[in-house]
Amino acid sequence: MSDDDILGPGTDGIEEGKRLVHVGGDKGLSLADRLSERLARLTWRTPLHAMRLRGRYPLKLIAVPDDPLLGDVARGRAILSGELMFRGEARALHLIDPARPDWSPAFARHLHSFAWLRDLSTVATRADGAPRAEALMTRWLDAHADKVGGIAWAPDMWGWRILFCTAHAPLILSSTDLIYRSRVLNMLARGARHLDRGADKAAPGAPRIAAWCGVVAAGLLIPGGDPRRSFGEAGLQRALIGGVFDDGGSVSRSPAALMDTIALLAMLRACYAARRMPLPEPAQAALQRMVPALMGVMHGDGALASWQGAGPSTPDQVAAVIAASGVRTRPLRQSRDWGYQRLAAGGAVLIVDAAPPPVARLVEGGCASTLAFEFSDGADRLIVGCGGAREGVASLPHALLEGLRTTAAHSTLVVGDSNSTAIHTDGTLGRGVATVELSRQESDGASRIEASHDGYARRWGLIHRRTLILTADGRELRGEDSLLPGGRGRLRGGAAPFAIRFHLAPGVEASPTADGQGALLRLPDASGKGALWQFRCRGGALSGEESLWIDGTGRPRATTQLVIVGETPAGGASISWALKRAL
Repeated sequence: MSDDDILGPGTDGIEEGKRLVHVGGDKGLSLADRLSERLARLTWRTPLHAMRLRGRYPLKLIAVPDDPLLGDVARGRAILSGELMFRGEARALHLIDPARPDWSPAFARHLHSFAWLRDLSTVATRADGAPRAEALMTRWLDAHADKVGGIAWAPDMWGWRILFCTAHAPLILSSTDLIYRSRVLNMLARGARHLDRGADKAAPGAPRIAAWCGVVAAGLLIPGGDPRRSFGEAGLQRALIGGVFDDGGSVSRSPAALMDTIALLAMLRACYAARRMPLPEPAQAALQRMVPALMGVMHGDGALASWQGAGPSTPDQVAAVIAASGVRTRPLRQSRDWGYQRLAAGGAVLIVDAAPPPVARLVEGGCASTLAFEFSDGADRLIVGCGGAREGVASLPHALLEGLRTTAAHSTLVVGDSNSTAIHTDGTLGRGVATVELSRQESDGASRIEASHDGYARRWGLIHRRTLILTADGRELRGEDSLLPGGRGRLRGGAAPFAIRFHLAPGVEASPTADGQGALLRLPDASGKGALWQFRCRGGALSGEESLWIDGTGRPRATTQLVIVGETPAGGASISWALKRAL
């Protein structure tokens, strides 16, 4: 089934011919930016900022919005059992001391954002859930309510915190202890005042959008907030312009960040609904663009492709966010700045990363994945990227997570066991891919993508060009990877070793053919009669190696990869390969 079969035919801006995609800026924050950010954080601890946080104590919330999303049932039940869990990390509730963190950054964000309130609310009544929520809230207030600084006071954390605390207010404001209730309400008011001056200090993209959503939500739900709401709506509009491309993609190029942004706006719309007001047009227009972009990186199993350190999430999570958006649309097949190309035919879906990595100052943990692709047949994934560099469970070694960011962890060509874009020791992206040339043609018989990047031009004097052709019935994918002379670099020793990697989805059984130039790929099936695909290559030696894939829960799953290896002389090389459905 093609994308048009889902929601009907239509155009999405697909252009034939070649266009140049260029994203400059391989550096992180400038010295001036770092100094400004450091100074802003230092001012949080000054008496002047403390004075700015003073104001009227709210006696109650104007309204309590509905959370449009359900939480994680397993995590919610764990809280009822006395344990807070997130991505394989768990802490006994009675031992959690927010003033003495002994957990990972991911767990810290889960704790400080109060996202766990959603999980608890999903499984517990107010009578059962409130005592646990109030106990953890009291400890957080003791540690952080009056001590401004650190992750607890990060602008994006405050944005999420205001949204979660207001949506699940019955769990934290049901106490008959008036002093406790006053502390909670005053905490929210102080956080809103902190955001009034600090929302724009959050990183562009989902973090800054979260901060401004918090400003607007506070303006809607805390008494006397009409001026703040107007101010916040203007700030949110700026944050959306700077954090979401015109084609709907996130500036981080991470599907997970885009899904977070959609969830943020869905929660904010619930705040407006609680006041019987519509979501402002700029935010609604952004939602209308973002949902097709998210669906454009979705496979036939309903989960996402693994790009820029993101995992696939789970089909239920993705479906819930799309449903919460209220937007009904079809997947975006071609994006310009978002950078992902989608071909869908028959039951097959091909997704290609056809743009440079995100600008370093816009994202942490970016990946060198240019010209990698993922491929699925119906609800079965066949070719994947390892993914999960930013979403793996806490037990995964840091070195492994960093390795998942490399070019070799994606299904694409690697020259000299090096990355197409450098990954620095501090985690930022360096020099490499600056320009991608792209050509896309559609016809009745097949769809074709031809793209090239200059990531190996400086070091190796080579341009990588990849051609992908998907037939109209979705039963054959033909590819050609070429290394062409280009750039100022020179080949070392007169030849460059290369490897073209095809990471197989978990459960795909690979059986090499007798001639060593192919393999039979059996997709998983409970009956043992899954679809059979043939892989053939020419221009290099084919072998199999171990690999892994990070699943939707952040856990690693062992799998294999097909690898075509060879050397390219000074004049370049061309390697052709094909995937054809046999059964």
